[in-house]
Amino acid sequence: MFKRIAQTAGFAGLLAAIVLTLLQSLWVTPLILQAETYENSAPTEAVVAEHSHAAATPEHSHAAVAGHSHDAEAWAPEDGWQRTLATGLSNLVVAVGFALMLAGLFTLRAPGQTWQGLLWGLGGFATFSLAPSAGLQPELPGTAAAELLLRQYWWIGTAVATAAGLGLLAFARHWALRIVGVLILAIPHLIGAPQPEVHSSLAPEALEHEFILASLLTNALFWSALGLAAAWFYTRPQQSA
Repeated sequence: MFKRIAQTAGFAGLLAAIVLTLLQSLWVTPLILQAETYENSAPTEAVVAEHSHAAATPEHSHAAVAGHSHDAEAWAPEDGWQRTLATGLSNLVVAVGFALMLAGLFTLRAPGQTWQGLLWGLGGFATFSLAPSAGLQPELPGTAAAELLLRQYWWIGTAVATAAGLGLLAFARHWALRIVGVLILAIPHLIGAPQPEVHSSLAPEALEHEFILASLLTNALFWSALGLAAAWFYTRPQQSA
């Protein structure tokens, strides 16, 4: 059984990671790069404005120059193959982890046919992408956000509540438990996600909307591919027996 789970997670995770990396390279990453141009231009404009002010008031010139000294930036992959490779490797780790989760759940309730893996995949999409994005939408670089720790707590709580709620709706036999599932699904959204004091973004609004759409559709296709591949690899030994 362990070998079956490991093989399912490895092969399904690899295929899903390839799909995700390809979709991100064609659609999501270009939007991020475009948003970074707005983010990188903002500090430059601020520096120019401060230097102009320093030139008009010589007594502050030394402080202005000192304030613009920067430490060496941390290494980051360059645009192109380095960025694609780094993204692909991180996607592989995440995809294999999620595939392990699916394969483990299959030991409790195995899909009878490959197409049923699509339902599991869509459940994963709802749990880890759709429900959290209802309160914390995908953000481009240069977007104001609430404190990171608060967002992480809300994201985890939403994912757990969504998984529990969907599980009750899908597998509970008593109607009362299904009502409890609906209530659990609603709790994180009734509490509300942490939000910044002022909503602002350096990127245009149209670019933000396209990025949100691209992120959701990309994740939906990723989870669909992962669910189908995991179900196929998991049920393959039974089909060949």
